[in-house]
Amino acid sequence: MSDTLTKPTPYYIERDRSWMFFNHRILQEARREDVPTLDRLTFLGIYSSNLDEFFRVRMATLSRLAEMTGREVAAEARQARELFTQLTVMDAEFSAEYEQALAELRTTLENEGIILVNETTLTPEQQHHVRCLFRSQVGPCLTPIWLSHLDVFSRESDSRIYLAIELQGPGRKTDYAVLQLPADECGRFIQLPDADGKHCVMYLDDVVRFSLPMMFPGMGYTDFKAYSFKFTKDAEMDLDNDSSSGPLQKIARGVKSRRNGAALRVIYDAAMPENLLKTLMKKLKLDTLDTVKPSGRYHNHKDFMSFPVMGRNDLRYEEWRPVVPPELKTGESLLQLISSSDRFIHVPYHTFDYIIRLLQEAAVSRHVKSIKMTLYRVAKNSKIVKALICAARNGKKVTVVVELLARFDESSNISWAKTMQEAGINVVFGVEGLKVHSKLLLIGMKHGHDIAVAGTGNFHEGNAKSYTDYFLMTSRPALVNDIKQVFAFINRPFRLPELKHILMSPVNMRQRFTELIEREIANHRKGRQSGIKIKINHITDIGMVELLYRASREGVPVEIAVRGNFSMVTGLKGKSDTIHASGIIDRYLEHSRIFCFCHNGKWDVFLGSADWMPRNLDHRVEVVVPVLDDDIKADCLDTVEAALRDNTHARVADGTGRNLMAPGRSEEPFRSQQYLHDKYNKRIIS
Repeated sequence: MSDTLTKPTPYYIERDRSWMFFNHRILQEARREDVPTLDRLTFLGIYSSNLDEFFRVRMATLSRLAEMTGREVAAEARQARELFTQLTVMDAEFSAEYEQALAELRTTLENEGIILVNETTLTPEQQHHVRCLFRSQVGPCLTPIWLSHLDVFSRESDSRIYLAIELQGPGRKTDYAVLQLPADECGRFIQLPDADGKHCVMYLDDVVRFSLPMMFPGMGYTDFKAYSFKFTKDAEMDLDNDSSSGPLQKIARGVKSRRNGAALRVIYDAAMPENLLKTLMKKLKLDTLDTVKPSGRYHNHKDFMSFPVMGRNDLRYEEWRPVVPPELKTGESLLQLISSSDRFIHVPYHTFDYIIRLLQEAAVSRHVKSIKMTLYRVAKNSKIVKALICAARNGKKVTVVVELLARFDESSNISWAKTMQEAGINVVFGVEGLKVHSKLLLIGMKHGHDIAVAGTGNFHEGNAKSYTDYFLMTSRPALVNDIKQVFAFINRPFRLPELKHILMSPVNMRQRFTELIEREIANHRKGRQSGIKIKINHITDIGMVELLYRASREGVPVEIAVRGNFSMVTGLKGKSDTIHASGIIDRYLEHSRIFCFCHNGKWDVFLGSADWMPRNLDHRVEVVVPVLDDDIKADCLDTVEAALRDNTHARVADGTGRNLMAPGRSEEPFRSQQYLHDKYNKRIIS
């Protein structure tokens, strides 16, 4: 049985259905009138971007499963077809709601003096502006191709928006061309000169529509029409088994194979003429299970995430600047501070510069002999990598574990790996068959205790501005020695580590989490204090789901703050009535994983990189570490408690998909992200 599918049960929600519930929560946030207008547009963009990736990965996987033949896989293929159909129905329902939300937001923008104009409503001044813009910036980026000259159109990139162009003229047959909109180069939204005191914005699509006669001069065409469309391809990579190739070469070839993946979802302008649509569909070579959906004039609304602000900061959330800890201002040695006591940062409430400064200090310190680090996703102009290169050039022994199979970041990681290799860094490509998803840094000192950092998120400057994550820094030998064994396992996976304190997949994490839950059950039976509080991204592993159900049947209170996939049905009498779960959608993406177990009132707290999914517990190198410092433990518990108290941006996750607002724990409004922002700022001021 594939990890994608599980045996149907009324008490287990398929991960893909639960993902649709999660993405719907984002759409619901976009429709809230108390959310600033431009941030509502951003949520629409996030919803659209998420849906594209869902089709590229999850729906593509279901499509492949559904097409399997043979008696031994007949049941799985049938189940995949049924789930595919259910998800298609849900997508259609939510898409209708999305269009309604978009119409509402256009009206709201107009009321705020921001008008979306098209090629038919331009003033003379704006027409001149568009012509000049096209000649100088847009036109040079356009490369129209005659549709008749294309063999298989799906070889093109599916991350872009396209125009299918119909060209007609006296005495000529109708011709068709396609072009890719250069949104990455020119921006999807073009700010025009104001008109009647209104800010005017134009889709790049309409800039091109207006300028079509300038693209086909002297060819006898007098009538030009353009219809937008987008398509989504299967994002799986085909990796060859050529033993003469190294991992870098195999993944590079796999990325190229993805570019040639089959199209499986097409969205097109419903006004597109039938002949043009038929020709286009033939070029895309669709199968019977593929989704073909007529829609409006504009697609690829992930671009709303970069909608121009036009000086209207009053239509955005107030900027929250990250807290800068005092030691960064005074220039104290971070290595010495961490050697004396555990420290942490909680981004984006704290500045990620802490981690960068730590690496920069290690790169030049005469007391540091080595640096080891895992990198899963890396920022475009990574200061992390620059610090590692600096360390290597300063004679430190630097080893970096790069995960080449970080989905959609493979090309970037390949490039960074080559750059680091050229700088003298020992680059390791992980463990065959296991993605290295753990977030670890190990600094070897010439004297005294070594230093380790364990995080819940990537060492990524960009993510750290919008993802909530913890980074724990410690010199405790108990933790550092275990983390050393993780790096040793990555280098020599045939030798299993003997871990005393940390939880590591696929070695002991499932076993240790099972023991911690069973301890809470045993404590409850004995009349002791018991309870489980979890802040996590996803829970879909059926073994962990059943364990939590068993804990609930025994009466153990279970409270869960879950962001995304959640396969449980809560509130069932005698089954899950002590389980309460909610998911927060707010200005930051909730990403930290924190696990708290009551232990008769002594509370054991863990944080790390793993969700409770089969892939995290069994098929990846993941690390979860115990939080041993009392102050940091209290902060982690407070973060989880705040998430569970939220009643303004949290919605109930109960398996129904209704996404009702969570009641929280009081009648007073409580917004967890605002609370944490205020708390950390007060600490600095005091």
